[in-house]
Amino acid sequence: MSGPLDGTYRFDTFVVGSSNRLAVSAARAVAEAPGSAYNPLFVYGGSGLGKTHLVAAIAHQAQVINPDLRVEFTSGEDVAEHLHRVIGSGQAHRFIEHYAQVELLILDDVQFLTGQRETQSELLRLFNIMQGTGRQLVLTSDRQPSEIPDVDQRLLSRLIGGLVVDVGAPDFEMRLAILRNVAVARGVAFADGVLNEVARLAFGNVRELKGALNKLSAFQQLEGTPVAPPDVRAVLGERTAPTRFTTPGASHPPRIEAIIPDGTDYDGFLADVLQEVETRVEPWRVALGEAMSHWKSQGYRVTVLERAMQLSTAPDVDGLLATFTSAIEHLRDLEAQAGSLDPALRGHAAFRDVAAIPRAQQLVERAMASIVPLPAPSPVFTRERIDVSSANHLAVKAIDSVIEHPGTRYNPLFIYGPPGSGKSHLVHALGNAMRARAAVACLSANAFVDELIAAMQEGGMERWRLRFRAAELFILDDVDVLAGKERTQEELFHLFNYLYERGAQIVLTGTHAPRDLPELTDRLRSRFEGGLVVALQSRARPRVAPLVERAAGELDRFFEDREKTIWNWPDLGGRLIEEYR
Repeated sequence: MSGPLDGTYRFDTFVVGSSNRLAVSAARAVAEAPGSAYNPLFVYGGSGLGKTHLVAAIAHQAQVINPDLRVEFTSGEDVAEHLHRVIGSGQAHRFIEHYAQVELLILDDVQFLTGQRETQSELLRLFNIMQGTGRQLVLTSDRQPSEIPDVDQRLLSRLIGGLVVDVGAPDFEMRLAILRNVAVARGVAFADGVLNEVARLAFGNVRELKGALNKLSAFQQLEGTPVAPPDVRAVLGERTAPTRFTTPGASHPPRIEAIIPDGTDYDGFLADVLQEVETRVEPWRVALGEAMSHWKSQGYRVTVLERAMQLSTAPDVDGLLATFTSAIEHLRDLEAQAGSLDPALRGHAAFRDVAAIPRAQQLVERAMASIVPLPAPSPVFTRERIDVSSANHLAVKAIDSVIEHPGTRYNPLFIYGPPGSGKSHLVHALGNAMRARAAVACLSANAFVDELIAAMQEGGMERWRLRFRAAELFILDDVDVLAGKERTQEELFHLFNYLYERGAQIVLTGTHAPRDLPELTDRLRSRFEGGLVVALQSRARPRVAPLVERAAGELDRFFEDREKTIWNWPDLGGRLIEEYR
């Protein structure tokens, strides 16, 4: 293994915030299951924002999980130099042979491959080999793939074929967390409020932030005097800093004296003084007040901004207002969606309060469910018709418990067993028992896949997601069908997380236990196993002929497949469906 993998670049030393949360989540998924989560994973962002730390953490965590994993950490420049060396020695084949043995390949700063057609051609061959054998690729760049000039289009398509995530500049909270971590790691102590004052400065990247901390630390050591919060800007060379430091313990701020020249218009001078006061006396409160007035006039609640106004020190006002504005835009989108589904929802109070966004989302989901009803369980399967035996008594007890305590005791509930063991009857019966008091979605995995594909074809993915998010009981039958269907598994993963966090009950069935399901992503497998897994025993297959004879004269149609034996009666209410598998 090569590269900056000295043990300090780990996930637990990486500060997570709004600007990098998605990238960190993707990196953790790759570290936990190289080659199966996002392949390739492409991380981009400006210099000094933590890309190298993040991808090095992937390598570190992956080897903690699997010490025998073959990892290579290198850079775009080193790859190009390596290729030139082997070509110069007449052994070009060694390039592919070397990297093809690697199971996790991390290429840092691939933007340096610009214009190097020969290197790009060899990388394309290498990527094809690695992806074809399930080996993980992770790449970083200071720009997104489409903005790297002079890149082979075939290579570009590989780079964007997995997941592309960005790492942005840290916000106030991230900057403060980073400063505290670095100060602790270096054993440096500062007076209360010093690090907060540094974090308020909008540094472009983490390296500059750490450089500021180094400068303050050096000043304390050389001057032998602790830095006070008002001194921070002056020490760091900020033009807005006071011209002299505050002496520790001093209670009198510097005086600002004004001399009124003879003949000066007093009213004009007073206006100038007021303007000066606005720029010197807590301008952040002025900015918050203006924003509060603006959003109040448009009918929005500004409780969040009011709380910020009560703070004794200035928050990150720009970040706060940007976040608040973004939340308002999200509420407007939700209100537009809800209004298109149910005009009566326009103007609902939930769409006027950023603190009520979860409630607003719930309104949209319920409106969607009312327009496009959730798939319902088959009405012929009821709890009363379940024959309890030694083969299914544990599963029946679990079903009864879920009916009594949905979303709390056994969540998720995974029932598995061989064909003919009655899985579908059990979960459909559960769905029917719950329909009177909960929004129930009950469907087969085949139907789930078909609906997803239809939504993709029609450009209705968001509606499709909203529909199932409205479920309070989500039942997915025969999850074995999901084997190899990567997009469906990805959507199910996000739906599972959403429903679980909401406290909705999730029930699944399969012919195998989660750990034995083929071609299922580990992140889904672990979630399926996180609740209660119950096995069913196979039932003796009854003879068909006597039943057919008994139904003579009324039988309309009879057929049998590997799943069920079904008789359709002329009277739908008298239809009999029984599982045989």
